[in-house]
Amino acid sequence: MTQNHPVIEHPAIVVKINESDYDVMIMAQSACASCHAKGACSAADMEQKIVKVPKLQKDTFQTGEKVTVFMKQQAGGWAVFFGYILPFLIMVSTLIILISCKLSEGLAGLAALFILIPYYLVLYLNKKKLDSRFEFALKETQEDHFS
Repeated sequence: MTQNHPVIEHPAIVVKINESDYDVMIMAQSACASCHAKGACSAADMEQKIVKVPKLQKDTFQTGEKVTVFMKQQAGGWAVFFGYILPFLIMVSTLIILISCKLSEGLAGLAALFILIPYYLVLYLNKKKLDSRFEFALKETQEDHFS
């Protein structure tokens, strides 16, 4: 991942090292409030989250080491689209179509909720393809992120 594009960054700690990746814990920071991407980032709403980051040949991070996790901002936008916006549009469209077909509001509402089951199932079945699109990377961090 190159640094030529805008990126979303979060301080983190390496919690586990596997053969092909790192498990890192993203730390919630009050700095999220001033981040330009806070509206598109669910990490800003959490206390901590474990993410898998592919291990590169040049990486020499150790368990417990403080790092910065980053992802291209454009990929973060796609994650928000697939995770929040598209399912919302599918649900609302289903609701409108079913109500216009004279289905009761209660049944239309239940159907609109249940339509998300196949949507998220399709996302889950395409997890490997999506994971390659939303790849995280690590870099060394400055100590002031954790103060």
